[in-house]
Amino acid sequence: MVAITHIGLAVSDLDKAISWYEDVLDFELIAGPYTMKAKPGEKGALGQDLFGAEVTHKRNAHLSAINGVGIELFEFKHPKTEGTPPPPWTPGFFHICVIHKNVDELADKIVKTGGERVSNTWQLQENKPYYMVYCKDPFGNMIEIYSRSTEQIYANKEE
Repeated sequence: MVAITHIGLAVSDLDKAISWYEDVLDFELIAGPYTMKAKPGEKGALGQDLFGAEVTHKRNAHLSAINGVGIELFEFKHPKTEGTPPPPWTPGFFHICVIHKNVDELADKIVKTGGERVSNTWQLQENKPYYMVYCKDPFGNMIEIYSRSTEQIYANKEE
């Protein structure tokens, strides 16, 4: 078995994203922001090895949730981060999931701070306080909110 240490998200404005994830979701900035600049075609730079030779300027920062799982936020300056994430039915990662005891309260906070509510609130099991809702951060990244941990919800699921 492996553990998840962090998830990487691209955002259009790193400084605004750091503030938003701190203020709205209570993540803590633990490292950065860092800047990587390289000359076009420069070989051997870590950033270019990971992202391709066309990436010559990017910024990133690491934030941590209360349980130690982190997010790494990336802002690509060249080429510029722009556009919208792909629809959820395409292959690849499409959301992060956070836990909050009151999913509607956090969804309302997300909307009030520039995000978007994407779904209704759903009760995942009858007669259990297990709720979820989908939202988007102000940068277009999908955030699912659970009222309890994945283990609690699904390990105790009654058929």
